[in-house]
Amino acid sequence: MASEQRLSISLSSVLVVFAAIAAAIIGWQLRGLLLLVMISVVLACSIAPIVGWAEQYKIPRWVSALLTYLAIISTLVGVILLIGPTVLDQLQLLVRQLPLLLRRAVMQIEAWILVLNDNRPDFTTQVFDQLDVQAIAAWAIRSTRQVALRSFNLTTDILGTLLSLVLAVFISGYMLADSRTLTANFIRLLPPPWNWRVSQSLPTIGDRIGSYIRGRLLVSATLALVTSIGLPFLGLRDFALGLGAISGVTNLVPFLGPLLGAIPALIVAIPLGGWTVVWVIVFYVVIQNIETYLLDPLLVGNSVGVHPLYQLLAVLGGAQVLGIIGALIVPPWVAGSAVLLENLYLQPKLSEEEASRSVPVSTASSLAEKVRTT
Repeated sequence: MASEQRLSISLSSVLVVFAAIAAAIIGWQLRGLLLLVMISVVLACSIAPIVGWAEQYKIPRWVSALLTYLAIISTLVGVILLIGPTVLDQLQLLVRQLPLLLRRAVMQIEAWILVLNDNRPDFTTQVFDQLDVQAIAAWAIRSTRQVALRSFNLTTDILGTLLSLVLAVFISGYMLADSRTLTANFIRLLPPPWNWRVSQSLPTIGDRIGSYIRGRLLVSATLALVTSIGLPFLGLRDFALGLGAISGVTNLVPFLGPLLGAIPALIVAIPLGGWTVVWVIVFYVVIQNIETYLLDPLLVGNSVGVHPLYQLLAVLGGAQVLGIIGALIVPPWVAGSAVLLENLYLQPKLSEEEASRSVPVSTASSLAEKVRTT
């Protein structure tokens, strides 16, 4: 009997391993669909409060979802038509002038070093003599293109990307319109006690995902607007909107966003010399502090519910795999997974530990009571 039991356990383990491998293979083959579902869930959670508010006034959920998406799309199209051509022209000009700007920046830095030290050290001479500005510019452009291409890895062309976005909006709208039925059918598949635990976790998961993505987009839009308005006063009028757009995209990455957005601005500012560089540095330091101590606590707050280090790792991992889209959608999914981890594993584990600790105490008290009675 013991050998048969060991054989049964071994066979079940093998079946579990094969099932996991099969699931991983199927998931890899359907990775595009899975990413589409992830984006759809993020979109649905982002506008769910608006749909819930409209439902209080007897407005059907599908109508409020449709009107919300139409308002968002109209706003985006209006912004693109208003400033899109100017932003695109400035970005193209920045890319074309990048080698020249880098060379001028290197020459300016070399001039500053000469002012500080008339006898230039040997290592400084070697650095400036061997620095290949063209190679650095080519690497920067190539890296930017790779990030952009990775951001649209669902398809290989613009038409496919737009189609995927339309599908994500449609799927998210369907999720919002029939969310109660979808969640009820999903929970019904789970055995107790997992069903009621997951049911209690779903509202918190939706709140965390939606509040994070709304807060992150508001932070990025605010900093892009501040950057576009502030840089012309610092002498960077020709690239202000383009650098503001870059700042808005990089600020989708928490903690490191303002630093990454400051690099192109410094490349433009250093050749100008004088106080321009100092004021640009001060400007981006102020932006960094505004994001860290004002905008993030106010607009994002504790919506993620994850340690900042894990947030940063989630952002970097998402950007590495999926580009800008991954940097935006992976952190809220990590936040949702943290809710499940807490409710499905950590809290039951803590309850069992507290129960196990209370057993010896109760046993000892009962023994003491018996001794007193005897």
